Amino acid sequence: MELDLATALADARTEYDKMVAGDWYRYRSGPELAELTTSTQRTCRRITALYDDDRPAAGALFRELLGTVGEGVDFRPPFYLDYGHRLHLGDRTFVNAEFLTLGGGEIRIGADVLIGPSVRLYTPTHVLDPELRQQGWERVSPITIEDGVWLGGSVVVCPGVTIGARSVVGAGSVVTKDVPPDVVVAGNPARVVRSLLPEG
Repeated sequence: MELDLATALADARTEYDKMVAGDWYRYRSGPELAELTTSTQRTCRRITALYDDDRPAAGALFRELLGTVGEGVDFRPPFYLDYGHRLHLGDRTFVNAEFLTLGGGEIRIGADVLIGPSVRLYTPTHVLDPELRQQGWERVSPITIEDGVWLGGSVVVCPGVTIGARSVVGAGSVVTKDVPPDVVVAGNPARVVRSLLPEG
């Protein structure tokens, strides 16, 4: 959906409320957005600093920061989030170092997911018009990673993508559209290269 500037400018909601609703908003406006991202990024740095000396305290802070965290979740810092409360992790999921999420789109990651190092999950889409883009107009779309998925190192997942259960995304891939369950995808853009289901 393209930006209708007149409608967007007439919208009296806060930029945060528009963001959460998935509508066009200006990420450079609204003090609540800057405050949230600054606070989240500060907490990410605190967790990294604590991790070696007091892992239980780092883990407790990690659980406070995120929207929901399942049992047995494990992670390796550093990691970088814009809005911690918009990220949800299922049971026994592992997040490797240099994990990054951008934007305020909701990200739901299921149980038993393996996230390789330097994985990037991008939820925002900027407006195409260059003048409006300079004004900070964007909208966010959710990302869903279902149970048992393995994301290889340096994978990029684009806004609005769902990765089906038990699928594998090869290292360095850029996922621009939904991935069905039980497949291996690889490349830029990522394409199905094989099925994981038994033949016959």
